[in-house]
Amino acid sequence: MEGLLGKLRNLDAYPKINEDFYSRTLSGGVITIVSSIIMFLLFISELRLYLHAVTESKLVVDTSRGETLRINFDVTFPALSCSMLSLDAMDISGEEHLDVRHDIIKTRIDSHGNVIEVRQDGIGAAKIENPLQRHGGRLEHNETYCGSCYGAESSDEDCCNSCEEVREAYRKKGWGLSNPDLIDQCKREGFLQRIKDEEGEGCSIYGFLEVNKVAGNFHFAPGKSFQQSNMHVHDLLPFQKDSFNISHKINRLAFGEYFPGAVNPLDGVQWVQRTPYGMYQYFIKVVPTVYTDISGHTIQSNQFSVTEHFKSDDVGRIQYLPGVFFIYDLSPIKVTFTEGHVSFLHFLTNVCAIVGGIFTVSGILDSFIYHGQKAIKKKMELGKFI
Repeated sequence: MEGLLGKLRNLDAYPKINEDFYSRTLSGGVITIVSSIIMFLLFISELRLYLHAVTESKLVVDTSRGETLRINFDVTFPALSCSMLSLDAMDISGEEHLDVRHDIIKTRIDSHGNVIEVRQDGIGAAKIENPLQRHGGRLEHNETYCGSCYGAESSDEDCCNSCEEVREAYRKKGWGLSNPDLIDQCKREGFLQRIKDEEGEGCSIYGFLEVNKVAGNFHFAPGKSFQQSNMHVHDLLPFQKDSFNISHKINRLAFGEYFPGAVNPLDGVQWVQRTPYGMYQYFIKVVPTVYTDISGHTIQSNQFSVTEHFKSDDVGRIQYLPGVFFIYDLSPIKVTFTEGHVSFLHFLTNVCAIVGGIFTVSGILDSFIYHGQKAIKKKMELGKFI
């Protein structure tokens, strides 16, 4: 038994030195204090990393199909009134959403940015007293109103009971409405007068679009849009204006839900038009993103990058549709972010590395200083005898 214990004693990698042989120095005390502080700070840093969740990112090929893309926007046009402004969306699959009115709210603002009136698009139309019937007579008491569409009817039963319905019928036909005052509904609703009353006003438009998850664009532009000879056209004639100021500020633009760490590069971007005509374009590359938090909750969202371009027209000649265009394309690569905790064994390994590393380095430094001082002292003593 004694022989076995003796063999185990010989395997001791930490031989002990009698305290009588210890030599404590001032430099050793300073190094001990400094190394202890560094060791403590590094330990606290490692402990914080262990207690807080870390996010791991990974790139994968996006294989999703048949999904939709939600576009949240909040854009202010300080020099374009709400009655002029319209929103269209279209994609490469051929699907179009013209003059979008659902899920958006337009807010009239004055030249100083103060709110004048808030209204949701698509809610009701102005009441018309004694309007002109389709057959030509005026609306009589207890008679059902059916206004004329002025040649834009799809069938004999179609009625246009408001200026907006007439404009919509003209849009479906691909016609422009050159003079609204010739339309009984528009004249009675004061369409041109409303445009004149809103002269000098701006418009703040916010809401969201739900579109197919394919490349496409959405744009804000004056006038009602329609298709003519397979071209997307906006009817600018009713406004009787020579120029349109599309200066704008993007308060918020996001593709999908917010997730921790999301950065939208167009938030707060402002642009001022210096020329009478022009088209402003944002070319956006959308990157699908999946964020999974520590509890396992998954957020399907997107990130994006953007470049900008402005097309200016010659004075007196409108070549490009005045408006702000957001042209987006989707990346085939998906980014995944996953929150997780560092394992306890990883934390323990790092703590041991910190303690052992600092202890070893400080020991080497102390030994170098101690032997250096001893050598210098010995040379000084030899110099006294010479």
